[in-house]
Amino acid sequence: MFRGSEDDVLDRYYKAAKEVNADVVVRMTSDCPLIDPKVSDKVIETFLNNHCDYCSNCLKRTYPQGLDTEVFSFEALEEAWKEAGEYYQREHVTPYIHENPGKFKLLTVSNDKDLSHLRWTLDTIEDFNFINEIYKRLYNEEKIFYIEDILKILDKEPELIEINKHIKQKLI
Repeated sequence: MFRGSEDDVLDRYYKAAKEVNADVVVRMTSDCPLIDPKVSDKVIETFLNNHCDYCSNCLKRTYPQGLDTEVFSFEALEEAWKEAGEYYQREHVTPYIHENPGKFKLLTVSNDKDLSHLRWTLDTIEDFNFINEIYKRLYNEEKIFYIEDILKILDKEPELIEINKHIKQKLI
């Protein structure tokens, strides 16, 4: 565990990465409880195989919101830590990196089908209710579930999408 500023999350990431001599940082946030390890692996593999500074599946969104994985080099993190001056850049960790494509090599991992209209993140009570319904149907201590499993449920029970469909994500 690493403790630091509550508001300057970029500083926490930088100091934690520095403390463990990280070369690469993989970022998944706690508001994404339906994260799919296969999707995350795809982002990590793309980063490692393409010698880039930053790779994610959320710069140009094609996956449901809530399956976000970001991978970036320590060097990119360090430059962001030194240069990011806006509050939102420090609170959200990576905006400085993706706002400066001239300084960083950025890659996006896209889904075959655009599912960006689906909201699988946890910010509101409606989001909680949606995620709770998914867990009721799929959770098993002995088996991981994936994006395909959730999509099958939503195909059978499209009314579940309506639980939090009206929620609009705040932009940073």
